[in-house]
Amino acid sequence: MKTFYMSLLLCLIVFTARSQNSISGTVTAAGSNEPLLAAIYIPQLEIGTETDLNGYYELKGIPTGTFTVVCSFLGYATYSEKFSFSGENTSLTIDIEMEESAVEMAQVIIAAPFHKLQRDNVMKVERLSVDELSKSGATTLSEGITTIAGVESISTGVGIGKPVIRGLSANRVLTYAQGVRLENQQFGDEHGLGLNASGTGSVEVIKGPASLLYGSDALGGVLYFNPEPFAAVGKTTADATATYFSNTQGYSFNAGAQTSGEKLKFLARVAYDAHSDYEAGDGTRVTNSRFNETDLKTGLRYQGNKVKSTFRYNYNRANIGIPEELGAQTTEKKPVEPYQEIDNHILSLENNHFFNNSSLDVKLGYIFNDRREFEEHEEGEPEEGPALQMKLNTLNYDVKYNLPDLGDFETIVGVQGMFQKNKNFGEEILIPDATVVDIGVLGTTHYHLEKIDIQAGLRYDIRKLDSDAAFTLEGEMFIPALERDFNSFNAALGAKFDIDKQLSGRVNLASGFRAPNLAELTSNGVHEGTNRYEVGNPNLDNEQNLQLDVSLEYGNEHVEIFANGFYNLVDNFIFILPTGEMIDDNFVFNYVQDDSKLYGGEFGLHLHPHPLDWLHLESSFQTVTGEMDNGENLPLIPANSIRNTLNVEFGANKFFKQSEAFVTLLSVMDQDNTSASELRTGGYSLVNLGASASLQLNATTVDLRFAITNIFNKEYISHLSRLKSDGIMNMGRNITGTVIIGI
Repeated sequence: MKTFYMSLLLCLIVFTARSQNSISGTVTAAGSNEPLLAAIYIPQLEIGTETDLNGYYELKGIPTGTFTVVCSFLGYATYSEKFSFSGENTSLTIDIEMEESAVEMAQVIIAAPFHKLQRDNVMKVERLSVDELSKSGATTLSEGITTIAGVESISTGVGIGKPVIRGLSANRVLTYAQGVRLENQQFGDEHGLGLNASGTGSVEVIKGPASLLYGSDALGGVLYFNPEPFAAVGKTTADATATYFSNTQGYSFNAGAQTSGEKLKFLARVAYDAHSDYEAGDGTRVTNSRFNETDLKTGLRYQGNKVKSTFRYNYNRANIGIPEELGAQTTEKKPVEPYQEIDNHILSLENNHFFNNSSLDVKLGYIFNDRREFEEHEEGEPEEGPALQMKLNTLNYDVKYNLPDLGDFETIVGVQGMFQKNKNFGEEILIPDATVVDIGVLGTTHYHLEKIDIQAGLRYDIRKLDSDAAFTLEGEMFIPALERDFNSFNAALGAKFDIDKQLSGRVNLASGFRAPNLAELTSNGVHEGTNRYEVGNPNLDNEQNLQLDVSLEYGNEHVEIFANGFYNLVDNFIFILPTGEMIDDNFVFNYVQDDSKLYGGEFGLHLHPHPLDWLHLESSFQTVTGEMDNGENLPLIPANSIRNTLNVEFGANKFFKQSEAFVTLLSVMDQDNTSASELRTGGYSLVNLGASASLQLNATTVDLRFAITNIFNKEYISHLSRLKSDGIMNMGRNITGTVIIGI
């Protein structure tokens, strides 16, 4: 707690300064000297502007220090360069010439340290805007992220989706929202992501151990959801979105507004989604797969010359049916028993303090998760309260100091921690009342040379877990009290090198760890969501892994080719196995450990042939194999797949500001490499298509979107569907139509 109070004190420091540093200049196309309507941005400060019709820009209010200036414009390679502002009232003139590039418009990565562009990061990080995900026709955010190579989702119908990165899921994949660690009882198979796409700007994916940056539970990777940005200085904007989904007869509405002054910025957004039971390819509706969701997001920022302070709040209420078997065919949208009712509150406070040649970043987060599960009761009996209710309170902090640059070295040191308390209020207990305390210290440095960048880091973590006893000592479901301490050293070393102007490579070696969760340590009872009797193991050790990543990327003006390979050794991998016994008509499963390995990768190309500048062909292949040391296969390993997308850009005309269309063929192969508790899954192919257009009507922008997923109404079952064992198929054809109005 001492660290928390120190962090809170730092957050309350207010700096008053008179620095009025600025940059100005012009942005033109290399060779032609034609002015460009580009965006100028300083990611560390989150301030930016746009050029005028003559390509001129000016950006003021920059504190003393060294900052990266980024310039981007569609169709041109993103410009990125560091500049130093050595004293007060420094004014720099930076004229930028941008090179044409049909493939690359690189973005700044927030999930990795040092805020580099994608192409400059030592660690390979994928980034995709949520706007792009919505164009694909995805019904939910968890479905949308599966368009990223190497990312899949364990699904329970449509309303529940759990991310999978290269075969690892649950507590092995850490989710960040609003810059803080999201904790919402993610250990459960039927516990979904818990985030709504509205008010979310983009997602960044780290594939592989990221414990150096994020501590326990980042053994498999990180999903980092960036919130929508504030409006530019002096701007006030508003927008509203409406979407209809034919398959679920569902709808989604959201509306938001933003306003920004010189120093204060504010935004707010509200959303509501509702869906009926989804319809499989054979025309049958999957009973109780319905769900609805209410979401509210708001944010307030103070932007001074030497301090930036951002407060954000997100409330999410989800009512999600748990499908068990095919039954009554209805288009009702209110879930029936069994169902979950979940409240998530996320509060975050981020303070960035800028000194002459260094900076201090302090983040505080508070997450309150109230999970209620209602079971079926006999007809005629009065409806009772939730059978299971767990309230999880989590306070986390993250303090990082960016040291002054020492030559070509950039260095960050920091401390992170978490205090968490779980409390039961229902009749049933899935996991006992418990507290978890984390603390970790880290240091990482980046060394830049002309053709090679090297990054290295070291971290030490301690986790203390205390749980109370549950039920009576005489009862067969008795859960004894538990006190365990876990600790781990982790390190990372990587390099990015430019072989020539068009070919680059990356090599990364990193370790990660995951402390066993409460369910794995203490379970002793029926887990209704999985229909099995689970028995925990209080003697489980840390999962510890070591992963090697190698990647090559080739890109010129009209083609990009990439190959990413990985080999992941996981010691003490925790999994659940059936014992063959039964208790209360439920099969008994025990948590056990064994050393394991996973290997595979993602490979693909993006073709943009000259002179067909309006045509894009993207193709990617992903594969992962998971094996235990005893030769058996790991469970929940996604099938190999190939995704081919043909995209056509029509450009501006007298009707549309811009428009495009796409068609995608997703080919999923047989999954024969199954664990002892899984069934083989046959392969299938799905065809999706869509189109979008943007109109400018005076000061109003209207975006129109249309998409069809599974256009041929294919009957199929995904290997990662939790409904597979009951023979329940995935969603059939779904037509979505979206209208977005912005002013």
